[in-house]
Amino acid sequence: MAQYVIVYLGGDQPSSPEEGKQHMSKYMDWLSSLGDSAVSPANPLKNTSTVNSDGTVTTGGTTTMSGYTIIEADSMDTALLIAKACPFLDIGGSLEVSELIEMPSQK
Repeated sequence: MAQYVIVYLGGDQPSSPEEGKQHMSKYMDWLSSLGDSAVSPANPLKNTSTVNSDGTVTTGGTTTMSGYTIIEADSMDTALLIAKACPFLDIGGSLEVSELIEMPSQK
C-alpha cells in the first residue's frame, strides 16, 4: 500500500480556549478514525528557519505549512477522501496530499 503525506497549510487560530479544545477534539476523533492507516499522525511544526540558496538563514518559513500526517492508502483517490474529512478544513486551512516515493536502499 502506498504512503501519502497530508500537509497542513494556513488555518485560523481559535478565538477562545474552548473553541481550541472543541477543534482539537474533532481532530483527534478524525485521527482515531484512521486506525492503522495513520502511519505518522499529528506532526506539528514550530520554530521554523529557512536556509537560503546563498547559505544565509532567516527566521520563519516561506510557506504556511504548520504540520503533516502520513497515511497509507490504496490510491490517491482514497487519500483525498481521507483528507476531505479532516476537520482542519473547518478552520479555514487547506491540505496538500502527495504520494511518497520509496527511495532505493543506500546499503
